[in-house]
Amino acid sequence: MPTPVTIIGAGLGGLALARVLHVHGIPARIYEADPSAEARTQGGQLDIHEHDGQLALEAAGLTDEFRAIIHEGGEASRALDQHGKVLLDEPDDGNGGRPEVLRGDLRRILLESLPAETIQWGKKLTGVAALGDGRHRLTFADGSTVSTELLVGADGAWSKVRPLLSDAVPEYVGTTFIETYLYDVDERHSATAEAVGGGAMYALTPGKGITAHREAGNILHTYVQLKRPAEWIAGIDFTDAAATARLAAEFDGWAPELTALITDGETAPVPRMIYALPDGHRWGRTPGVTLLGDAAHLMPPSGDGANLAMFDGAELGKAIAAHPDHIETALTAYEEELFSRSESAAAQAHLVLELCLGDGAPFGLIDLITGAPEGAREGAVQP
Repeated sequence: MPTPVTIIGAGLGGLALARVLHVHGIPARIYEADPSAEARTQGGQLDIHEHDGQLALEAAGLTDEFRAIIHEGGEASRALDQHGKVLLDEPDDGNGGRPEVLRGDLRRILLESLPAETIQWGKKLTGVAALGDGRHRLTFADGSTVSTELLVGADGAWSKVRPLLSDAVPEYVGTTFIETYLYDVDERHSATAEAVGGGAMYALTPGKGITAHREAGNILHTYVQLKRPAEWIAGIDFTDAAATARLAAEFDGWAPELTALITDGETAPVPRMIYALPDGHRWGRTPGVTLLGDAAHLMPPSGDGANLAMFDGAELGKAIAAHPDHIETALTAYEEELFSRSESAAAQAHLVLELCLGDGAPFGLIDLITGAPEGAREGAVQP
């Protein structure tokens, strides 16, 4: 009898796990706090990497569906100084190494690949109790309970499952991204659209920057990046129109086509404080439970988070399929690989954040994008 798997969280990682298990004929049940798949927006564009995200989708049997949702031209990259001068302009070469897709589209193809009964919506986990022998009882906000022999926490940064395995809690890394959007940009915001180009745009200086992605549907999705204490962020009421002026003041003197990404924003600015788990986060083998994605290895955003979550889910699904009657063997093998790749990815994520906003910005990130050797720009004139 295939081992039933209980997954907390219907994000990309949990869905990838359920799909790979389904491919191998192993039943799974996902419990998700959101009341439906459409309950909230699913974020912006993701670049899906050959070495992890694309492999996960291949294991899920969804490569064709993935190829159908790619935003052609989205791999282009450019870097500008704060005056709008172009420092780097790399077009999308079409090689497909890191094609861009909308997170919502990616989630949709995963959802559509699962039997309808796989996901229980509106199930917010409020408590987990160990019952012994690797079994756990889950309690939900609606008062319902369920027992499981194999529990997977795919429930993100503030995982309710993680405390079963680890005392680690996420800590603020000192940087916040503030999110906003512009719509119908080629007609209504043409100068800004031209500055951003066809893919990703980075305008970075030490301690602060503006990044934007052109998304399908003539949309610019912006993250204003600031190295500021948590108290500084808490002192801004982002529901007040004055918040936009407060943010724009941080970029006084910057090119208007760049600051328009803030001042002309057509959605209220939303702060995303960046948290991370401790470097090298791992735990001892605990029967009947494991983690994936941000629940396991929350780190600063560097383009790897969604890829890693899907890859975790696929690798865990394959391990369970390889050892359906020896689940602890499967979990041990999965976690050994998980810890190794997570530690490496977290180190890279912290490095990317430093390249973006550290003393060497923007040239450190430019060298990373172009593959220039470290130190190649020593003595370069800063913008």
